[in-house]
Amino acid sequence: MFDYTEAFSRNIGWVTETEQEVLRSKRIALAGMGGVGAQYLLTLTRLGIGRFNISDFDIYELANFNRQAGATMSHLHHPKVQVMADMALDINPELDLRRFPDGVCTENVNEFLMDVDLYIDTIDFFALDVRRAVFAACAEKRIPAITVAPIGMGAALLAFLPGKMTFEEYFRMEGQPEDEQLLRFLLGLSPARLQMPYVVDDTRVDLSAHKVPSTPMGCELCAGVAATNALKILLNRGDVIAAPRGLHFDAYRNKLKQTWRPWGNHNPIQQLGLKIARRRFSENLARSGAEAKAAPASPLERVLNLARWAPSGDNEQPWRFEIIDHDHVVIHAHDTRDWCVYDLDGSASQRALGMLLETIDIAASGEGLKAVFKRREEHGERAPLVDVTLSQDSESRVSELLPYIKARVTQRRPLSTTPLTTAQKQGLEQSVGKGYRVLWLEGPQQRRAVTRLLFRNAHLRLTMEEAYHVHKQTIEWGVQFSEERIPEPAVGADPATMKIMCWALQSWQRVKMLNRFFAGTWLPRLQMDVLPGFRCAAHFVIYATQPSKHIDQWIAGGRAAQRFWLTATQLGLQFQPEMTPIIFSAYDRDGRQFSTDPRKLRAASVLRTQLDVLIGDDINASAIFMGRLGTGPTPMARSIRKPLQKLRTKGPDSAHAHPTQELT
Repeated sequence: MFDYTEAFSRNIGWVTETEQEVLRSKRIALAGMGGVGAQYLLTLTRLGIGRFNISDFDIYELANFNRQAGATMSHLHHPKVQVMADMALDINPELDLRRFPDGVCTENVNEFLMDVDLYIDTIDFFALDVRRAVFAACAEKRIPAITVAPIGMGAALLAFLPGKMTFEEYFRMEGQPEDEQLLRFLLGLSPARLQMPYVVDDTRVDLSAHKVPSTPMGCELCAGVAATNALKILLNRGDVIAAPRGLHFDAYRNKLKQTWRPWGNHNPIQQLGLKIARRRFSENLARSGAEAKAAPASPLERVLNLARWAPSGDNEQPWRFEIIDHDHVVIHAHDTRDWCVYDLDGSASQRALGMLLETIDIAASGEGLKAVFKRREEHGERAPLVDVTLSQDSESRVSELLPYIKARVTQRRPLSTTPLTTAQKQGLEQSVGKGYRVLWLEGPQQRRAVTRLLFRNAHLRLTMEEAYHVHKQTIEWGVQFSEERIPEPAVGADPATMKIMCWALQSWQRVKMLNRFFAGTWLPRLQMDVLPGFRCAAHFVIYATQPSKHIDQWIAGGRAAQRFWLTATQLGLQFQPEMTPIIFSAYDRDGRQFSTDPRKLRAASVLRTQLDVLIGDDINASAIFMGRLGTGPTPMARSIRKPLQKLRTKGPDSAHAHPTQELT
């Protein structure tokens, strides 16, 4: 038998027995049983609230599964209000539940708020007309009303109490078009904007399509904040922060911020924020529209849409796709030996091509397909063509590396020095496959030796005019993501250093002046080579058992390196290529005149000798890939890729990409 006193006895101590009985007598209105509404109902029921008015006209769909308490396979396509009523009654069968299965509207808002002691906002984010009507009715009836928004991985509280600032006075939506109302609502809910630094794909905030991302953590945090403030309001206990003041807690950033916006959205700070938000919303609308228009429809297009995330020199993507048939595509690749100092023998581009082929192979497994590659030998090495044929493969299994194709990224900032485990190293060594091995450079002594090498190598890169022309076009300034280059925040230097670099890269004369009179290479080398070089778990060299001399060998090496990189991502490790030491060593070994400055040629010779001592001249001669890895945060700024339609061609592509010193 159910006994209310026993069921909620563990609340006593934080509330008195008398207060528990008061909560039992209170009625709360919840206008929506979605992400927050369902959690509120269950949390408040367990708090001992005895009466509810609940509404929702919707049914459960798969898109609800990431955050809604009632969203399960057994409840799919069932009415939300019925499911949640049953769940609440299963906790407290004595509940007094008034249900509004057709939702709340202007016609029934008075009935919905009848006998209500507190209204908690649970209406869908985009239902602004109904929300405004309910809050206006609460203000008229002097019913306290609170809204707690699940913003990212946090919760933002606003309370509208009788006699204080109203919902409309704060948000100022009257007479505004829908898009502007939505922006005002969003910015008003979270004026602190604590969530912004960790938004990884802001195109998913599509207000025009009525879609915004959500997390289960945000919804559950909201339930705790809403229920706590409900307790304080209903029991007249504790301070309730009322508009224009608010509270924003973000669990991801470990921050709690109290906000104060006198005059609400008429506040000058809010007006500036709205101006920025309008511009960003317009940019996102254009980007998301282009992506929706280009959504891949066929299995082949889906494979290519994943494969385009393969690494390439500084995100240059030196390939184009000519789709011949539903199962046949020709890859038009090219190198840049005519102009790029890091690709004078074409091997950098050929390794990148191998990474692309390996990514296609992995992506095809997700479609139940097998990829077969054939390079057209008559096209030579400088502009290779590769035929890719996809066929059904009933025996193939989906590759375990498939989820990590887009997750793989370059981290240029310092990592943890915690050593790799034996299992991690074994997994990485096995990933490269037959014909390749991994040399580990780990421990403080070896990491210091590599760091010294990288420091000298960076001086060569940063003081060579041939490299300057490559570096100048590598960085895209002032963006978080870049389709064709490296975004400024992902370079690895602090903002002050990046400003100096931006100024210097405007001309070679500026670079020379900075280097000669102001030790211009020191800051970038310390931040981008010394600190990351020592702050990592290990450096590594992937090398072939036989030196690579031919394009097919470089392509195979690129495939091995991509498996290694994706496996590192699967193991939760961050990764940065360190390719230029082996590139300059190869130039010196082959007698290649990569610079008109004899000092740079001598510096490369010294660099090769030092690398030979560090890893062995035989390994240096067979090296495919060099880099560092370790545990650390995933970078928030990163290179993305051109959309698939920009990478498609009807024949040989004359637009050459520019692979440079690092893969990204």
